[in-house]
Formats: sequence, structure tokens, C-alpha cells
Amino acid sequence: MKAVRIHEFGGPEVLRYEDAPDPKLRKDQVLVRIRACAMNHLDIWVRKGLPGVNLPHILGSDIAGEIVEVGEYVSGFMPGQRVLLVPMHFCNTCADCTSARQNQCAQFTVLGNRVDGGNCELIAIPAVNVIPIPDSLDFNQAASVPLVFLTAWHMLVGRASIRPGQTVLVLGGGSGVGIAAIQIAKLFHCRVITTAGDENKLAKARALGADHGINHYKQKISDEVKRITNKEGVDIVVEHVGAATWDESMKSVKPAGTVVTCGATTGPNVATELRFVYSRQLSILGSYMGTMGELYEVLGHVFAGRLKPVVDHAFPLKDVRAAHEHMEKSQMFGKIVLNP
Repeated sequence: MKAVRIHEFGGPEVLRYEDAPDPKLRKDQVLVRIRACAMNHLDIWVRKGLPGVNLPHILGSDIAGEIVEVGEYVSGFMPGQRVLLVPMHFCNTCADCTSARQNQCAQFTVLGNRVDGGNCELIAIPAVNVIPIPDSLDFNQAASVPLVFLTAWHMLVGRASIRPGQTVLVLGGGSGVGIAAIQIAKLFHCRVITTAGDENKLAKARALGADHGINHYKQKISDEVKRITNKEGVDIVVEHVGAATWDESMKSVKPAGTVVTCGATTGPNVATELRFVYSRQLSILGSYMGTMGELYEVLGHVFAGRLKPVVDHAFPLKDVRAAHEHMEKSQMFGKIVLNP
């Protein structure tokens, strides 16, 4: 099969479109022909070098395609079926997995991180990771759903316990997580404030349901939040940007409010005044992916059309370097997809 592999860490130039061995199907697996693989910032971080990645390595977490072959021990699937893949690797036998806490499994990782991913033509995957998709979703749309919608659902529903009528600040409204979080917050009838770096992205975020937009290059986030909320602040901050926005996120949350974070795109090192945290009784929550149950919950809303994936641009897999360069410019609104 054709695949994009890295044999060393570095810039887009280390991405090689080349021949690679076809995967060998185990009896408990399903062989899928990949039609679309959506990119995430994780692809860039792994390409640049993360611990635990064995070379050569195939990037790519979010996969949609067609079943080619079904292992002997697998039932309920058939060749030709259109599916998306759960973007997680877990043992499925430990106490955490069997208690529906897959994201706390000791072997947990994201596809394309410490295990090979979907920047290729074929993948063999455990049957538990395979989910049929409706005809209403094309492959590019389906690949744009799993990681970011699961992440945003776990942040807002699983961790922050979102309630109707709350006010939610979503950082980076043009990102995959931001686009999902805006829609999920509106699903719960919340008021949504979001941020972006230009007016075009803010207009698209409003079209998704955001009530207010803040241009973080021209406006100070916390000042605008105080103006919009009549100095109250927000109930929940969806934070995934990191060092560049952390102080503004902390200043934007109301007393007894929640800051929930799933990432650190601009850097992981931040400083927080502890007296500010305990005197205002703030909750600072970490969030990492989500559980299988949460994925099925959010997919139910996607499949019903209540939540919608957004595709920014699709590239042929052989043009993967151009796709990485496009992502690193941070000009996209929605997901970048690779088509083998």
C-alpha cells in the first residue's frame, strides 16, 4: 500500500509518501480501506518529535473508509460497509476499560501517536474501534468528527457538567475543538462567546451559533468578556490554546466557575496565582479525549444532524507536506483532510 511515513523527526520535509507493507489482519480485527483521514495538531507534534514514537511511523488519528475484510472472530460487519474509526488505542480488558473509562487505561493513546495511524491506504483495527456511518455523511465529513467532537463533549459534558442557560467562552472558535464546542454549548441552550484571529473566522463561528465573537488580535479577551457579561464573567472556559491565552481565560471566568483544558497548542507552561483560585473558588479541570460511551453519545447528535462537522480543505495524501504547511499557518476554519 501507499503510506506517508516519517523516518526522522522534523519539519514537513520528513514526510515521505512511499510504499509500505500491507497490514496483516488478526482474527479479532477489521481491515478498512481508508478514504479520508483528518488532520489534528497532534500530527505536527508527533512529526516534530514526541516520546514513545517508534520510527518509521504513520501519522493520522481521524479515519473514515470502507470495510475490506472482517476477521474470523468478528461479527456484525461486512465488506463494503462505510465506517469511521474510534481514534483511540486501549487494552479493552483492564479495570478502567471494563468500567467505561477507556481514556484512563494504562495503554491508552491516540491513533497516530504511539501506534500507527491513518495516513495510508489500509488499516487493520480491532472491531471495537469500528462504527458504521449514515449515508448523510461523506467520508471527509465523517473523518472530521471523532477526535474533536469527543474531546469537546468530554470537556463540556463529562468534565465541566454544562447546564442549560450558562455562558461559555470557547477559545479558538475556528479550530476543530472550538467548532465542536460552540455547537455542543448551543445544543445545551447556552450563551456562547468565542475568539478567533480574524473577522472571517468570527463570522463563520457566529453562523455555527456563537452569540458573540472576540478578535483576539485586536481586543483583550477578558475585557470583552466582562463587557458582554456585564462584569459577571463566564461559567465555563473551553481552553486548549495554552500559554498565549491562559491568563485571559482565568480573568474571564466568574467566581465558582470552571476552566477546562485539553491542550496547550501555544505552550504548556503557565503561571497561576493560587490565591486567585481558592478565593474565587474556581475549578480547573484537565480533560483528555473521552470514553467510548461519550463518543456514541456525541455521534448520535452528529448522525441526527444536530451537530455538524466542518471541512476546511481536502488534500490528496501525496500532497501531505502542503497540508502540514497549511495547518501550521493557522488560517483554516475546520478540519484539513487527506484523501489516499
